[in-house]
Amino acid sequence: MKKEKNLQSEKKLSHWMKNLQKIKNRDLQQIDPEGLVVRSESAVWLDSETTGNPSEIGIMLDIPAKSFEFFLQRIPAGEGSDLQRHVHESVHYVLEGSGYSEIGDQIVTWSEGDFIYTPPWIWHRHYSSPNRDVRMLLVENSRLMDAMNTNLRESLGNVSFKDYFYKGEKA
Repeated sequence: MKKEKNLQSEKKLSHWMKNLQKIKNRDLQQIDPEGLVVRSESAVWLDSETTGNPSEIGIMLDIPAKSFEFFLQRIPAGEGSDLQRHVHESVHYVLEGSGYSEIGDQIVTWSEGDFIYTPPWIWHRHYSSPNRDVRMLLVENSRLMDAMNTNLRESLGNVSFKDYFYKGEKA
């Protein structure tokens, strides 16, 4: 038993030492070329049946980032995403279209070229204007939260912030 434990400790120490050498030799510029350029066509799309709302999410699985994640999002004209919150931060960049977002008790409007910031653990929902689909690039620090085993996401479905939290009261 003691011999087995020593072997496990040696293996862990060896792994730790290899990582230490990697950190010490950080100036070596030899990197794996895979993932340095990722085409948007490589997105794996989750349709509205999977997302549970009219929007579609394109997951960019080939980007090798360790602390943040990239998605593409499409919201059909006149539709919205689900009302959700998560412990990670997120930023949407509007590629096409316009609309508005409920972020907590705030309603903000946006259009092509704007960035939309969603703070951690705040209920939010994004809506497309009625005349044009919206396309957005989404960046989240969710991989960092995953690595620390602290990520959490909740959805209330296709309901507005006002309808859910004020239930008929005036906001």
